Amino acid sequence: MIVDDLHLVKDIVESCDYQRRHLFNAVIVALLSKAHAAGQRLAFSTDNAPPPLANRAHTWDICDFTPADYQAICSAYFDPAIARRLDFGEIHRFAPNLNAHQLRKASVWLSHELGADTARFIEYLTTHNLASNVEIEEVEPVDWNDLRGVDDVIEALEAKIALPLEDRVLAAELGLKPKRGVLLAGPPGTGKTTIGRALAHRLKSKFFLIDGTMIAGSANFYSSVNRVFEAAKRNAPAIVFIDDADVIFEGEHGERGLYRYLLTMLDGLESESAGRVCVMMTAMEASSLPAAILRSGRVELWLETRLPDEAARASIFRDKISCLPATIGAADVAVLAAASRGLTGADLKAAVEDGKLLFAHDKANGKQLKAPEQYFLAAIETIRRNRRTYTKKKRPQLTEALSIGFKAE
Repeated sequence: MIVDDLHLVKDIVESCDYQRRHLFNAVIVALLSKAHAAGQRLAFSTDNAPPPLANRAHTWDICDFTPADYQAICSAYFDPAIARRLDFGEIHRFAPNLNAHQLRKASVWLSHELGADTARFIEYLTTHNLASNVEIEEVEPVDWNDLRGVDDVIEALEAKIALPLEDRVLAAELGLKPKRGVLLAGPPGTGKTTIGRALAHRLKSKFFLIDGTMIAGSANFYSSVNRVFEAAKRNAPAIVFIDDADVIFEGEHGERGLYRYLLTMLDGLESESAGRVCVMMTAMEASSLPAAILRSGRVELWLETRLPDEAARASIFRDKISCLPATIGAADVAVLAAASRGLTGADLKAAVEDGKLLFAHDKANGKQLKAPEQYFLAAIETIRRNRRTYTKKKRPQLTEALSIGFKAE
């Protein structure tokens, strides 16, 4: 008799609201005793053998699949000529944690493909077996070219994150791994989330997002976070991107234990099976993060996004207005760059959009048009005024009358 997935049966039994403890173990002991008396043999498959079974049974472990295992499984389902064309070492480097069922499905599909090769096999895996928790089609398409003034950040991400993830041959040759923990810190609007979007498009099925929408209002967010990490391990090499980590950790409600949970996750990434998962966090204030998260060994790479300098601001304005009609697109970029000192990249984008609206309003109402840069300068001034208004400290309002001074006897 074969008993498959014993751990699932155990989970069902132990989830019942029954007062007697160790009921499942008692059943296993009785079952083994009956089989022994009858001279029968039982075969169990499980990922965690209960003590009565572990103490009485012979145990065989099925280890992680190697490239040779991939080849043996796949070769059973397609023509030997196809098998000779495939580089199973490359396939294993791309997705080292596939199970036999996934390999069988991929092989059956590949057997009907003309000119099937390693690239097509990997393409199938990306589409059908490896899945991010982010709908890439819904993410704004951006790349490194959309960032200005943070060339050092981009270079570090290319060398220490993207290269080990993307160049599988070089990673295998030199034993390269992405940094285990990365902190991306900087003021709001300086491109932290844009970097996340660029990575999402670049890595596709190997990008996993944790943000406030996953945490807020969830009574069991630990299981959601755990599913993300497990999926990232299966898809490794992969990135788990935690956006606005400082805001999440400041919640101090149901999120209080989240950082302790993440400590366990980060420490677990030292294992061989999870060593190719990178956890990248963004934060406005690094000081708001728990000190234990930032200690050496957990966050291995610190990067800072900054306000764009004058050259970066000019480049941003040039990119945004170069495609506009000459009546508005001929604005003096140097003037705009000089006038926008201290603004973030997000502010500059908003200034362009608001400037276009001001121009369109004048044109639609038949007013005399101003010099193109005047519309953008007006938008910049509005952004500055709003910022001054929002950053002013408001005087506390008194909710009741107060007596100040000494009371008369």
